[in-house]
Amino acid sequence: MRSSRCGTPEIGSGWQARWAVLAAALWWGSLTTTGFIVVPLLFANLPSAALAGQTAAKLFNAQTWIAVACGVMLMLSSRSRSQSQSRTEGAAGALLFVFAGLLLALLAEFAVAPRIVARDNLKLWHSVGSGMYLLQWLCAGVVLWKVTARSAGPS
Repeated sequence: MRSSRCGTPEIGSGWQARWAVLAAALWWGSLTTTGFIVVPLLFANLPSAALAGQTAAKLFNAQTWIAVACGVMLMLSSRSRSQSQSRTEGAAGALLFVFAGLLLALLAEFAVAPRIVARDNLKLWHSVGSGMYLLQWLCAGVVLWKVTARSAGPS
């Protein structure tokens, strides 16, 4: 949206779309960094697998709350599109993936992680948790793709 006087952008124009892109990028990027770089490095470099596992559990807990915050930001930016149709349609189209990703994050945190920490059938629950993490990563990737597809259009 442009102001009519001198062609400069209006203050606040498109903020919903910018917040949606920021939230989607933070969600997908933090999942990628934590799950595919940081945690494998913990297991490769810390003196024991137990210490690496305890540290990874804390990181995955923090990742859950990052996902929740990003999901809320995405839902709010999608909700505000009824007031302003400007480029937030990507967030609205991605809403199903936002909900799925948040559900996966919360289930992993409150249903799967306690079983992993308790070492209750560790191989099974670690596999379930890893699968859920991968699915959440895919959901966040789809959200990022959809939100940036709208923002990549002509300004």
